[in-house]
Amino acid sequence: MTFSHSSPLTPEDAYPRRWVAMAILLLAGFMNLIDVTIVNVALPRLQSGLGATSSQIEWVVAAYVLAFALGLLPFGRLGDVVGRKRLFLIGVASFTVFSALCGLAPTMTTLIVARVLQGLAGAMMMPQVLAITQVIFPPQERGFAFSLFGLSAGLASVAGPLAGGMLISADLFGLDWRPIFLVNIPVGILAVIAGRALIPDMPGRPELTQDPVGILIASAAVFLLVFPLIEGHAYGWPLWTFAMIGLSVVAMVTFFLHQKAREKRDQSQLLPVALMTNGSFLLGSAMTMTFFSGVAGFFLVLAVFLQTGFGLTPLQSGLTTVPFPIGVLIASLVSGRLGSRWPHQRIVVGALVMGVGMVFLRLVVVGIGDAVNHWYFVLPLLICGFGMGIAISSLFQTVLSAVPPRDAGSGSGAMQSFQQIGAALGIAITGQIFFSTLDGRLRAGELSHAAFVAAMEHALIYEVAAFALVAAMVFFLKPAAPHGSKGQNADKVQSPPVPVEM
Repeated sequence: MTFSHSSPLTPEDAYPRRWVAMAILLLAGFMNLIDVTIVNVALPRLQSGLGATSSQIEWVVAAYVLAFALGLLPFGRLGDVVGRKRLFLIGVASFTVFSALCGLAPTMTTLIVARVLQGLAGAMMMPQVLAITQVIFPPQERGFAFSLFGLSAGLASVAGPLAGGMLISADLFGLDWRPIFLVNIPVGILAVIAGRALIPDMPGRPELTQDPVGILIASAAVFLLVFPLIEGHAYGWPLWTFAMIGLSVVAMVTFFLHQKAREKRDQSQLLPVALMTNGSFLLGSAMTMTFFSGVAGFFLVLAVFLQTGFGLTPLQSGLTTVPFPIGVLIASLVSGRLGSRWPHQRIVVGALVMGVGMVFLRLVVVGIGDAVNHWYFVLPLLICGFGMGIAISSLFQTVLSAVPPRDAGSGSGAMQSFQQIGAALGIAITGQIFFSTLDGRLRAGELSHAAFVAAMEHALIYEVAAFALVAAMVFFLKPAAPHGSKGQNADKVQSPPVPVEM
């Protein structure tokens, strides 16, 4: 079945097997998301098993994040050019192959190279996931569809440590840490076979020529920003890290001018100038970056707090955080009933609820003595998860509503680039607060448990501030177009529907 580039306006116009296709997209997305968190649990075993240095261990994580961030924008646009389904399937198949290479890696060098390739494969498939979802669902169903991505992200944040802890503890066939990568193989094969049969064909637009110079400039801008954010803390934030961040701004301006020049010559752009000058898209992307800076930074320091600070195993740590995805699940069901109504209000409510949950968690942390009672974490984490589930679907809708379906891949790639930059930024800021407070307290002779409590207490201040800022930024967005308004039909004018062919 060949599907149009334009979004359907009613369920009757929509792809009839869209929910089955959505399940496949979520499966592939979940595989990518869980791979980020599952590796953290295995790092000590990786270091001892392969005789790695601390720097090499850091790069097992950093190489993936950096490659993923670098590939999102160009692969997002490539999906618009060659066809989103085709590039999605290639991405999933590549991710599966490179996961096998990670699991079979004989040396750290091989593993780091495999992680780079795995990150690029993830960047190949993930923009297509959101782009396909935007196009196959009518506006009134997108709210629930996007809420499922929030549920998937919440589940992955907890399932990663849980799955990693169980797989390493089981030591399947004496493979130690290797099954954390090899488990992707059957999942990837299933996603490719099912996706080929059930996701509608989406023909590419070859008239959208590639822009190699733009790709190089955009990649340089992302690298110059993300690399120092990842590595800055490990090196003590020397001058070169700030110089790189400054140069990233220069590269971003250069990229905009280059895209502007291509527009004047009537050439296709890697990221359309219309999006880069669209206030709603830019503000929504900034909100996405801020929102995910709070989420990523929080789960990093929480894992260190529970495992290193209070001796919980990876499995116990993962079980402690289970209330978070339960909260996301409950909120996703609520969001599904609301559909696409009140998106801006839901972002405000969700962000504020997350902020309240973080304040509650901070009060719990302050009261901890020499042992952690995981029951005290249930309610604040449940509240935080509920807030995320309420906010995330509306946040995605708000950003992508400014993107014509013809540029869905490019817009989705750009939004996820902001998401990854936000994650790196949050890890850098929250990690800096946490570890600098911890080091200072330990040097001052404070007891270990008290030092970890103080570090977590200070780190949570950033999380509260980040979610409060997201709530405040919503008030600068333009009011959402009423359901069924001409604004929603604009894409029909810009991109005439292609007949659906069986």
